[in-house]
Amino acid sequence: MSEFTEAMAQLAGGVAVVTVRDGRDDLGTTVSGLLSVSLEPPLVLVSLAGRGYLHEVLLRRDRWAASLLSAGQAAVASRFATPGRPSARLLVAGLPHHRGAHTEALVVEGGVAALEAETTQVVPAGDHTLFIAAVLGVTYVDSSLQPLVRLRGRYRPV
Repeated sequence: MSEFTEAMAQLAGGVAVVTVRDGRDDLGTTVSGLLSVSLEPPLVLVSLAGRGYLHEVLLRRDRWAASLLSAGQAAVASRFATPGRPSARLLVAGLPHHRGAHTEALVVEGGVAALEAETTQVVPAGDHTLFIAAVLGVTYVDSSLQPLVRLRGRYRPV
């Protein structure tokens, strides 16, 4: 682990699952690089590694969903962090979920919140790409649950 990677691992980040519908297929991945950019208009940013298949799909599919996971969903985060290209439909098998009204992307239920977004700007940034997106809708918010965070390489409750 590089000194830079170790330093950044000291910063806790919220954990989300980003999903997109690509024709007949669904894709998704776990991210800890999702943040609010603006309140007016509501904008979010997700940072994805530039070499992944989801990155490739998001370059051609603008609409996607983000499910902000709760402390009890570490197993969900691990499922979506699996290397390779498993279909998101397989990854949500047995989990409460639905399709987003604005994006048709899979939305995982039971998290602290979920939103749907449409990419408005794509910014290359080193070995990652930043997808800045307008929020199309907030699917749900459950402030009674604690969020899941990633800190020092592990998923942890707050």
